[in-house]
Amino acid sequence: MGHVIVDTSVWSLALRRRRKSLSPPQRALDFLLRELIVAGDALLLGAVRQEVLTGIAEQPVFERLAAYLRDFEDVLPDSVDYERAAAFANICQRRGVAHSPIDMLLCAVAVDKDLPILSEDNDFDHYATCLPIRLYPRPT
Repeated sequence: MGHVIVDTSVWSLALRRRRKSLSPPQRALDFLLRELIVAGDALLLGAVRQEVLTGIAEQPVFERLAAYLRDFEDVLPDSVDYERAAAFANICQRRGVAHSPIDMLLCAVAVDKDLPILSEDNDFDHYATCLPIRLYPRPT
């Protein structure tokens, strides 16, 4: 398969939602993430780790998810990635594409490492219209 940077939306879908409540495309995405994990191809940014864990009110659930995510080594951005993220945000802003700092950092790291991004978030489809990112195909 090859390494893939996995966005918060996919991690949250797989780790924070009940499978019974998932739509068929979401179940397929959950299965794809599991395949990537087994193959050792699912990559996690520290900022995504933070987003996944933010808002979990129950401490035992937080601890369980944090412990699970510790099995994934963080992909570490460097100074150039942060500068590229700011440049990407400026490009999106000029083109009227709403963006978030963490999404821009994820895009910057993906471009730097020449890796695709797996996301359930349609914002990445918009980013792909103005940034040189590659999106990992979502299952249908």
